[in-house]
Amino acid sequence: MDRRTLLELGVSLAAMATSTFAVAQTPPPAAAAAPKPLAAKPPLFPDDVQFWFETQRIFGNAEYGGALFGEVLATSSRIKAGDYDSWYDEWNATADKVAKEGADQLARGHRVSARDSFLRASTYYFASEFFLHANPKDPRVMRAYKLSVETYKQSAALHDQPIKHVEIPYENTTLPGYLHLVDDSGRPRPTLIMHTGFDGSVEEMHFSGARAGVERGYNVLAFDGPGQYGPLHREGLVFRPDWEKVVTPVVDFALKQPGIDPKKIAYMGISLGGVLAPRAAAFEKRIAALVANDGLYDYGAVHRAAARVPPDRYDAFDASLRAEHAPEVDRALEAAMKASPTSRWAITHGMYATGAKTPRGYFAKALEFNVKDGIAEKISCPTLVLDPEDDLFFKGQPQQLFDHLTCRKTMIHFSNAEGAGAHCQVGASRLSNARIFDWLDETLA
Repeated sequence: MDRRTLLELGVSLAAMATSTFAVAQTPPPAAAAAPKPLAAKPPLFPDDVQFWFETQRIFGNAEYGGALFGEVLATSSRIKAGDYDSWYDEWNATADKVAKEGADQLARGHRVSARDSFLRASTYYFASEFFLHANPKDPRVMRAYKLSVETYKQSAALHDQPIKHVEIPYENTTLPGYLHLVDDSGRPRPTLIMHTGFDGSVEEMHFSGARAGVERGYNVLAFDGPGQYGPLHREGLVFRPDWEKVVTPVVDFALKQPGIDPKKIAYMGISLGGVLAPRAAAFEKRIAALVANDGLYDYGAVHRAAARVPPDRYDAFDASLRAEHAPEVDRALEAAMKASPTSRWAITHGMYATGAKTPRGYFAKALEFNVKDGIAEKISCPTLVLDPEDDLFFKGQPQQLFDHLTCRKTMIHFSNAEGAGAHCQVGASRLSNARIFDWLDETLA
């Protein structure tokens, strides 16, 4: 979920702060006023912050070869803002074209050219189905998912040191992942385990830290957990809050691979992973260093902030989400989805990824994802918390997580002035990765 998703949602849900579910009928305090408009509109999709953020995200993949500026610009120019079908059609068309070119290049023996084309095609296929999750059975969803994975695997096999696709044993199934090795020497090296958050993919981790790690001598194991791209599309596995049950089998798997230094296993969670990873690290003590990118202490609080519920009504708000019947909240959420395409996407994807049957059910499930009640305090390994200036989605959450940590801890702030103020530093990956891996180098040394 991006940094502005619930900003728009908050406008539509403002009335919820004074509805009968909140018990009291007094007006909300000044802090619950509507969010200020953005100081400047983005250069593309100026009236659709959701489309702009996802476009910015695609632009950012260019830093590690996952997109081309010209292809992104040309494709975006053909998309009608707010139109999910238009978004799919244009990104899918670009992906098909680039994938075909990659196949032609490979057939003629041009391995490097084919590798690059397949890598970009994977990004574009992933982007194409992003807004279609209100109907997960839409055949376009599965087509794009399969082709995104297929083209990434084709690219992975063409790297000088091939990127190995792995299936990690997990309960009665497996989790998809990729092992990015520096070389095939088997020499023990520091290793980064990493995953995405609410709406990314393990293939996207190529651009979000995996290749940056390999460049610096780290082996990297990237994976998708339940609720994330692979398990969600393949089997309908949904998110679970007790993420240590996910990560412990991944650590077990990592320790069986060649070239893994068991004393230097670092772990990074991105976006919603900023609460999933800290939760897991509180219980999985084989982790030697933790990165929360961006830091998240309480996912439920993000939704309360979106609805702009005053602090004295938190308990009533939470109770209404969990209640058997709360018609006023249901109506408010439906109105929010009708009023804002951003809200519609956030809630429909949230329902898909958590297995919730209703919008209110998704909000209720969000309350379970946190490191409250002493969990953050159980983290014992050195921890890095990232905090970008313009992350309106997680605003204040990185500091809250940081304040609750009792381990050795560091916070890094990213600013708009350096082009890195967006959620998870989208569009500034090389800058972000430099600071993350510099910290890891010094911490694991």
